[in-house]
Amino acid sequence: MTTLQAPAAVVMVRPHHFTSNPETRDDNAFQTLSDASADSIAARALAEFDAAVAALRTAGVTVHVFDDAGQETPDSVFPNNWFSTHAGGHVAVYPMFAGNRRKERRWDVIEMLKRDYRVQDVIDYSGLEQDDLALEGTGAMVLDHIGRIAYTVKSNRADPVLLERFCTHFNFEPMVFEAKDAEGRDVYHTNVLMGIGTDYALICLQMIPDPSRRAEVTRRLEESGRSVIDLTPEQIAEFLGNTLELTGHRRLLALSARAMEALRPEQRAVIERSAELLPLSIPTLETAGGSVRCMLAGIHLSPRERTSK
Repeated sequence: MTTLQAPAAVVMVRPHHFTSNPETRDDNAFQTLSDASADSIAARALAEFDAAVAALRTAGVTVHVFDDAGQETPDSVFPNNWFSTHAGGHVAVYPMFAGNRRKERRWDVIEMLKRDYRVQDVIDYSGLEQDDLALEGTGAMVLDHIGRIAYTVKSNRADPVLLERFCTHFNFEPMVFEAKDAEGRDVYHTNVLMGIGTDYALICLQMIPDPSRRAEVTRRLEESGRSVIDLTPEQIAEFLGNTLELTGHRRLLALSARAMEALRPEQRAVIERSAELLPLSIPTLETAGGSVRCMLAGIHLSPRERTSK
């Protein structure tokens, strides 16, 4: 079983003061407001997070948990946006669009990766925030680690020049396209509408308005040998595009319980030929506009052998 597309380990950040981020509401149509008290929201989010970690570990996934006790980083539970890891020992650190999201970067995470995994280099693009450039990691890009394609929706979260630079450094081909939701609004992150597994890809083709580009994206996914599971906009609204394939005791597809409910039987059958579905119940965390994939920063690095002293 290849783990190139499906990492066996992830980084997760445990939020102690979770809330929906006011700085990202303008372009994240998935965010919702709650009438509950701040303390109640934070407590529920913490419980959902801990249950998700326990479920992943029970399924055989290695989970590195970092606590965030600060109150200035409401989206810290979504670490996949500020760094990514790549086979061969490569790590990227990204510039973020929202000012308070720039505070999510933690060098103790990078130091853990260097200590526990074989890291050859860390390329830090975050200084480009000073030029108002953003490339929000594996939110802005959905990466085909096997076919080396970076599928990227045009948005203020994915600067085209920076995308080209990333693709040159990390040996990906950029595949850029426009995507709009049912109301005609620009989609802000690519991982809202698509996720790529080893043998299948989930994508809402209807959200790509240009027919020729839609056909090209479909062709490239099919060329990679994957079954293309075409999602509806209604399924995207249930976070079914926001999934991540992992390797535990067997290959898994991590998704939210809400997303799992939105799966049609024939779609589920295609996935289950390749991976076991692992639903995680995170309704409070989803009010921030992200879901399971956003919570998981996959580790595509080789672990170091631990030597006893």
